[in-house]
Amino acid sequence: MDTGPAQRDIACFVVVARHLSFSRAARELGLSQPAVSQAIARLERGLGVTLFARTSREVRLSDEGKVLLPYAETMLDHAGAFVAEAARLAGGARPPIRLAYCPLVGGLAARVARRLARRVPAVDVELLRAGWNAATAALTDGSVSAALLSTPHPPGLPSTARFHIPVTHLAVPAASPLASTARVSLGQLAGLRLLVPSQWPAGGVWAAIAAALRSAAVRPVFVAADLDDLPGALDMVAAARGALFAPHLLVSTVRRPDVSFVPLVGIGDLHLTYGLVWPAERPSTEVMALIQAVRAVLRVP
Repeated sequence: MDTGPAQRDIACFVVVARHLSFSRAARELGLSQPAVSQAIARLERGLGVTLFARTSREVRLSDEGKVLLPYAETMLDHAGAFVAEAARLAGGARPPIRLAYCPLVGGLAARVARRLARRVPAVDVELLRAGWNAATAALTDGSVSAALLSTPHPPGLPSTARFHIPVTHLAVPAASPLASTARVSLGQLAGLRLLVPSQWPAGGVWAAIAAALRSAAVRPVFVAADLDDLPGALDMVAAARGALFAPHLLVSTVRRPDVSFVPLVGIGDLHLTYGLVWPAERPSTEVMALIQAVRAVLRVP
C-alpha cells in the first residue's frame, strides 16, 4: 500500500516555508542542511511538483508550494493531535495547559481555551494575562506551556501561527484638539508627545514607526513608557502623558470616554505581528494541541 510522502519530509517543507531558509530550518529541526535539502528534493520528486524557487540569494515558495502549504500544516496538526490524544488517553488526567497571552489578543486566547474544552476528552487551559516581558520570563522559567506574543519573539524559541494586526489609529486624550479631527497625517505629529516603549527591538512595529517618521522628516517628542499592555497604556493617554499608535483591534474592542481614536493617514503598512511561542525545541503533546487549536481558530471566524 502506498502511504504517500513521509511525514518527516512534509515537516521539513513546512519549516523551510516558514523560514524561507534551509539553514534556519535545519537548525530548528536538529538536522543538517544537506538532510533538509534531500528531504525537500525527495518530496518534490514524489509529488511531481516544485515546492520552492531557489537562487543563490533567496528561497521562496513556488505557486504550487503556496497551494500545498496549508494542506501540509493541517496534516501535521492532525498527526500531532493524534499523538497528543493517544498520550492523554494512555496517561489519564493531566495538569492544565498554561497559556500566557498579551492582553490585546485576549479574545483569541479565550476562543482557543473554549475550543480545547470542547475536545473529547477535554483539554483544560489555564490563561495567564501577561505583557511581553512577563510572558517571556514565564517561557524562560518554564512556568507556562506557551505564549501568544508579539514579535520580535525571544531569540531561540520556536513559534508558529503568526498573524497580523494593522496599526490604523492614533489614541489621544478626549480633550485634545486632535480628537475632533477626521484623520491625522504624519505632518500633524511634529512636536506631539508620542508614547513609545522604553526599548525598541529591531524588527518590531515601533522601529518601523520611527523609520516612517524619519523618512517624512517629522520630529515628535518621544516619551518612553511601559507599553507591555496596550489596553493599559490608554490610561497614560487619558492622563495626557502622550498619544499612542493604536492597532485596529484595540480601537474595535475598547470604548473609553476619556480617549479618542483618530484614523491615521500616510503612515504606510504598519502592523503588529503575533504568534504562538513555546519554550522547547520540540513541542510537547500539550503544545501540539495548542498549535492545532490556534491555527483552527485563526481560520474560523
